[in-house]
Amino acid sequence: MEGDSVTLHTDLTEIQDKDEIEWWFIPENIRVARIKRKIFNTYDDVLDERFRGRLHLNHQTGDLTITNITTEHTGLYQLIIITVKKTTKIFSVTVSALPVPVITSDPSLNSSSSESSSKCVLVCSVVNVTQVTLSWYKGNSLLSSISVSDLNRSLSLHLECVDDSYSCVINNTFRNQTKHLNITEVCQPCSGPNQESPSQTQNSSLIMWISAAAAGTLFIAAVFFIYRKHRKTDQEDQTRAGEIVYVDPTLFKRAQKPIVHQEDDVVYAGVAVRH
Repeated sequence: MEGDSVTLHTDLTEIQDKDEIEWWFIPENIRVARIKRKIFNTYDDVLDERFRGRLHLNHQTGDLTITNITTEHTGLYQLIIITVKKTTKIFSVTVSALPVPVITSDPSLNSSSSESSSKCVLVCSVVNVTQVTLSWYKGNSLLSSISVSDLNRSLSLHLECVDDSYSCVINNTFRNQTKHLNITEVCQPCSGPNQESPSQTQNSSLIMWISAAAAGTLFIAAVFFIYRKHRKTDQEDQTRAGEIVYVDPTLFKRAQKPIVHQEDDVVYAGVAVRH
């Protein structure tokens, strides 16, 4: 895979003083490395510098390692070993590019009738890969990730709805490939960046209806309370007006001294007595 390192082995245990080793890139018939009298040379500026910084020779065995390999390094490599006799070996190197992940939806999981399950399941998958990481992102935020050591792997993501901010990224040590979600192809798109999903909208409507009903109930209760209080006040006023207590009066006579008026002129009349 692109970004990997590959080592081509000489099968020697140790380089001798008289050993001479050459490495050739056959498609261009260019020598890329040479060992002579234990002097190690790599020609990483050949082929438009496509090998620059990538070639390493093992000073004990003469093995050639190509690091951070790309598709430009695909081809045949020839090893020539000159000791007592001349030995030649051919290596075929095929480099596959880091694939772009594929995003699909899983209908079998999306059709679940459970209210607690997600409405949409996105699956990001890659094939023919080794030693890479597969990740889901929303914008720049990492949602989930797995390390892939086998050839075929997938990573699922459960969502209520989706928008164009989701992406799946595959990367190794040296490079990455990103696949952005196309909301017209999979799952239920969100109605807008600040809008709720359908289930959230239904829940919001239900909450609003319950809130309105509760407010109406409180209003009716308040009116009834005011009416009862007003009626109770009138009844109390009427009760106070009707509660008149009559008390029998007790009369006390005040003792008075007779008033005798003395008169200066007294006239006595004659009294006739008849038998």
